[in-house]
Amino acid sequence: MQTVKLFIAAGLVALPAIARAQPVTGLYIGAGAGVNFTEEGSVLSNRPLASAARANNLPTTGTGGFETGFAGVVSAGWGFGNGLRVEIEGNARRSETAGRNTINGSGIGSIYGVMGNVFYDISIPGVPWVMPYIGVGAGYAWRNMDAVRVTSRTQNAGFVTSDTVGVFAYQAIAGVAFPISTVPGLSVTAEYRYFSTEDAYFDARAFRPGNGATIGAGQLKSGSTNHSALLGLRYAFNAPRPAAVVPVVVAPPAQSPARTYLVFFDWDRADLTDRARQIIADAAQNARTVSSTRIEVSGHADRTGTAVYNQRLSVRRGEAVAAELVRRGIARNEITVQGFGFDRPLVPTAMGVREPQNRRVEIVLR
Repeated sequence: MQTVKLFIAAGLVALPAIARAQPVTGLYIGAGAGVNFTEEGSVLSNRPLASAARANNLPTTGTGGFETGFAGVVSAGWGFGNGLRVEIEGNARRSETAGRNTINGSGIGSIYGVMGNVFYDISIPGVPWVMPYIGVGAGYAWRNMDAVRVTSRTQNAGFVTSDTVGVFAYQAIAGVAFPISTVPGLSVTAEYRYFSTEDAYFDARAFRPGNGATIGAGQLKSGSTNHSALLGLRYAFNAPRPAAVVPVVVAPPAQSPARTYLVFFDWDRADLTDRARQIIADAAQNARTVSSTRIEVSGHADRTGTAVYNQRLSVRRGEAVAAELVRRGIARNEITVQGFGFDRPLVPTAMGVREPQNRRVEIVLR
């Protein structure tokens, strides 16, 4: 529980520094720790052990349980920038055996697993400081019973097993991530995990507690279903950094100052909005006022899609603005049109991020 308290304290300290959430792009690592609750499950003895149990007035089936225990995970994965992530995870769970009704229990039950997971990050419009996510995983787990002993409170007999068995495992995950603005790429995470394994068969023996004499041997069959609550940290290596401050260069007094206008576009569109036409009309009118000799029209795109597609899209946007300038009375030979794709973003972002200010055309009067 001390580890859980440390993670909670780290999360509280980080809350004032929460930043804007963005889908993970590229390599990331993570770790988490918390509490684990194991559901009570049926325990079934096989024929040799069941025969010995019946001969000594022991039940052949029963319910096994564990106390609230510890869970921890470490992971490494890759984000595709569109909300999808894949990762490899190592996990561990450990709990003490619990007694039930007329049964006394002792010993430690542990599970160690290796899982492959798929996640999807969910962007919430208007809530930029948190990123919920869901995921599923499958893999292999080693279930270990360390001197797990079950004795009857009414009969002088019991079962004991010390065995490790490998089984198929699967899980479902739901969580939220809170990015920390002071450390780009770092996020605090809170998760719920449903983790289950197929039935495992443990070598066991029936014995008499008084003298430890064996009265039968065989196997006990048992499944495992777990619910875990975890707090953790995740670090993405390719998170966007704050844009560097660019010094303002003052033009020499002898030169005429440039006049710049920005026209913005909807995502994956090159047609002009009413607001865009108004801005272009202002640029055309001022071109005559300042006696402009050249008008530079530069098209740009955000960082979604391929470089080739965005290069063509930025040129189409520039041509649409140039055509409107001509319609407003500007000679076509006074206009130069260029497309820069997503190579010159107004707002630096990771790949796959739809940033409205990067979908633009710049009109510069020279």
